[in-house]
Amino acid sequence: MHRDTPAAAAVSPIGAVLASTDLPPTPAATAASWIAREHVPGRRCWALEGIGSYGAGLAAFLDQAGERVVEVCRPKRLPNRGGRKTDMLDAIRAAKEALATEHLIQPRLRGEREALRFLLATRHSAVLASTAAINQLKALIVSAPDDLRAELRKLKRPAQIAYCAQLRDRPAQSLEHRMTARALRSTAQSIQALQAEAKDLEKDIHALVADMAPELLDLLGVGPVTAAQILVSWSHQGRFRSEAAFASFAGVSPIPALSGLTNRHRLNRSGDRQLNRALHTITLIRMRLDPATKAYVARRITEGKTARDAQRCLKRVICRQLFKTLERIDRPTPRSIVDLVQAA
Repeated sequence: MHRDTPAAAAVSPIGAVLASTDLPPTPAATAASWIAREHVPGRRCWALEGIGSYGAGLAAFLDQAGERVVEVCRPKRLPNRGGRKTDMLDAIRAAKEALATEHLIQPRLRGEREALRFLLATRHSAVLASTAAINQLKALIVSAPDDLRAELRKLKRPAQIAYCAQLRDRPAQSLEHRMTARALRSTAQSIQALQAEAKDLEKDIHALVADMAPELLDLLGVGPVTAAQILVSWSHQGRFRSEAAFASFAGVSPIPALSGLTNRHRLNRSGDRQLNRALHTITLIRMRLDPATKAYVARRITEGKTARDAQRCLKRVICRQLFKTLERIDRPTPRSIVDLVQAA
């Protein structure tokens, strides 16, 4: 799926290319008419690349039209550098890859889930900008004039930000002092505005999560932000065929690292890293506050595992608990993966 010239290809169940063409920049209705009515009448399955970006509009249009839609990853590039590469060939490779894939990927839902994703992305951007502004403020304080630095170095960070936000230019001071105070005031006010924005967004996130899945907020260590990330990554019931598949997607499934007489597992560094980060946050909170979790980690260490391996095992347990909680949420279930496989 390209931004300007999307490409489409119709492929039979045995992989034969029926037709292929470039589409205009507004491909939804055109693609549906061209493929559905002329080349693949009856039951069909749409394999789209880039559903989370340039293909989002087409995926939403097809879903509303009652079409079966699956998501495919970017087609694998040919091993030799002299291989042909065009958008048309990529469309054909994507269709054939969907036919050969054992487990098809259901697109994530839009609606409430997409609203949560937007809020999370905007809050994350505000938090990063606030952190960068705090670092800038610290650097300005370090190199500030001595009298101004002496007023600030005894204060903690929140007090420093509040103090700097109220600094005023004093005509009796030197030009360096006045411009430094102005820079400190501007930076501190930016920090306050970004922190207020992040708090307001977190309130909206909490309200959405409480409406969508209040069961998550009842779990120990799960706050509104981590719960929102879990919902965004999970999307809906039936998207993952098992809790093992969900653990693999979260990057917490054990990876065998066997060699000779060595029998161990290592950390999984693949999968959805934002979901993995949310699980890591829950793990750290439970290891610090939950007596049962402390006992579990101690037992694993007693069995001969390292502290890191014990934490990996704990993440896997938490992932299993979260998946069972999510699958029990009473929400409408989309088309099953079995129907998608049969249609493909």
